[in-house]
Amino acid sequence: MTVNKLSGFLIVQIKIKITNERDDFMTQFYKAYCRVFQKVMMVMECFLPWGEPFMLTGPGSIRKLPNLIKEKGLKKVLIVTDKGLTSLGLLNSLYEEMDKAGVEYVVYDGTQPNPTIENIEEAKDMYLKNGCQGIIAFGGGSPMDCAKIAAARVVKPNQPVEKMRGLMKILRPLPPFFAVPTTAGTGSECTLAAVVSNSKTHEKNACNDPFLRPRYAVFDPELTVGLPPHITSTTGMDALTHAVEAYIGKSNVKSTTQYAEKATKMIFQNLETAYTDGKNIEARNNMLLASYYAGMAFTRAYVGYVHAVAHNLGGQYGIPHGLANAVILPVMLESYGSAVYTPLAKLADIVGIKGDSNEAKAKAFIAEIYAMNERMGIPKGFTQIQEKDIPVIVERALKEGNPLYPVPVIYGEEEMTKIVKSLMIKE
Repeated sequence: MTVNKLSGFLIVQIKIKITNERDDFMTQFYKAYCRVFQKVMMVMECFLPWGEPFMLTGPGSIRKLPNLIKEKGLKKVLIVTDKGLTSLGLLNSLYEEMDKAGVEYVVYDGTQPNPTIENIEEAKDMYLKNGCQGIIAFGGGSPMDCAKIAAARVVKPNQPVEKMRGLMKILRPLPPFFAVPTTAGTGSECTLAAVVSNSKTHEKNACNDPFLRPRYAVFDPELTVGLPPHITSTTGMDALTHAVEAYIGKSNVKSTTQYAEKATKMIFQNLETAYTDGKNIEARNNMLLASYYAGMAFTRAYVGYVHAVAHNLGGQYGIPHGLANAVILPVMLESYGSAVYTPLAKLADIVGIKGDSNEAKAKAFIAEIYAMNERMGIPKGFTQIQEKDIPVIVERALKEGNPLYPVPVIYGEEEMTKIVKSLMIKE
């Protein structure tokens, strides 16, 4: 029985749901079950491979990728990207070097901002029709996720995307996979996660499997120089969310703690520079590395309710994931209260925020996130949220978060509803 089936079986058998009464026995029983589930997952992860991908780094490193592909014996690859990047000519240097190296390629650029099942099927079909032997994911989180699941569909042709939702539903090596991030935020170049939208139900399906981790990654800051400021800011705050949610969670090991601390410090030091001075190569390079470190932290230590809500706002309204995370992060941290004072105080020390106590430091850290958002023009909430949609958003967020995410405090319907309602703003 897989982890997902076991989880589903136990939940169905006990037939319980978190209530709003803290002393309710069944609520406490369910919360205990969630913690046991998370501990079991943490033990199981000790047996998974967590090595870093082979990396090409530095300005101009994209030009080195075709020769690497050729060295691996690949003659033809599929490039998964989006129309925005192709229209900007961002792939031209890659095309040029691919031609020089004699590596053939076909391009799928139909990826939507929140990749759909239809996108994945189209990319998979193009891969098979053209006899490709590997995949290059070129772009932000959307092309990365599209490429990952398209590759999974190549090796598991009889398993629909809907059946890949959850934990360890693939468990089969993907074709050679090369990740080229053009934003500093998602960390997808090193994670075991991919998120797919169902365009019919507006639900986002999170897929988590160790075989989704790319084997090769290219970090070329020159590819991020042309990013608009608002994309720089929101993707950067996405990376911060990865680092912070991993750090305050209950499934950390030594390496994930170190990655999260390093990422947080680098983001505080470089994000606003990259935002205000987009051509600053050093800041751009540091943000790519920070995003990578944050990805290395959360791919093993997981994220939390910020992501659970963000995924479902994205699925329901098409809100960009980085923007959703940026807005939700300080709100969720405030809601956790004293449960996160100690870890946030440590992060405050690391980034140079002062305070007389752990509580003071933690609150000052949260206040600085609010301030960073404001300085970078990120709103405090969303006009898109409709009262009638909140029950579905809450239900889906809790379904995603419990029992998997090792959050500081396990929430039920009432707490999550308050969070979502607090994100509403009028036009």
